[in-house]
Amino acid sequence: MPFAQAADGAALYYEVRGAGEPLILLSGQANDHRWWDSVRADFEAEFTTVVMDYRGTGASDRPDTDTYSTPGFARDVLTILDHAGIGQAHVYGTSMGGRVAQWVAADHPGRVDRLVLGCTSPGGPHGVERGPEVRRALAQFDADAARRALRELMYTPGWLAGHDGPFHTLGDSSMPAHARRRHLRASARHDAWDALPRITAPTLVVHGTDDLFNPTANAPLLTDRIPDARMHIIPRARHAYFEEFADIATPLVLAFLSKGPGVRPGIRG
Repeated sequence: MPFAQAADGAALYYEVRGAGEPLILLSGQANDHRWWDSVRADFEAEFTTVVMDYRGTGASDRPDTDTYSTPGFARDVLTILDHAGIGQAHVYGTSMGGRVAQWVAADHPGRVDRLVLGCTSPGGPHGVERGPEVRRALAQFDADAARRALRELMYTPGWLAGHDGPFHTLGDSSMPAHARRRHLRASARHDAWDALPRITAPTLVVHGTDDLFNPTANAPLLTDRIPDARMHIIPRARHAYFEEFADIATPLVLAFLSKGPGVRPGIRG
């Protein structure tokens, strides 16, 4: 299994598959590389995909140290790209992965060809936070009820009625408590507002209209703040739009990454 070693010595697990230009796929908070399992093969038909386990998840090391932050995860991304011998890549990050991707693109513009930010936020005082009712639902003492609430934030009722899982977007169940807490803190402390204008890569912002987990209002904030950004909003989609609405989202992203005419500045879904 391939591992890269971070500057602090942490072992970072990653996988490389497919053929074509490199594309690194970045998962959501407290999730490992399996987040992308349902759609990864579609990207491998055109790109060399790289997926990774953040520190604290999957097969990567899980240090109980103050090394968890979205800029820190971005440095881990660069460590993996270096270890894989990849100079420049497309970057597609969703949820917390989109927060990490913002730092990769802002701090290392020469390493990013095209950037896709899915269901994510600029964070900080400018970001739009989820509502108190969502926070209460996720913080329920009944673990089964909280997990059910998370599923319903990720997927529409129609999708859940026809899919029993397994769901790879609900968190890595093998994470120790300290890593889960540190992931939550890292995502909550994200604030890339001042860095966003430094992003030079052509950028596609994707979001669902019905995303309450990471409110849709964050999408135009990112689009307006990043110099060469365009936006596509998918009707009825919740947080896991890339899985449930893959028939819309995957061709959209493939067209953008392939530099084809399928996505134009200002497009709205």
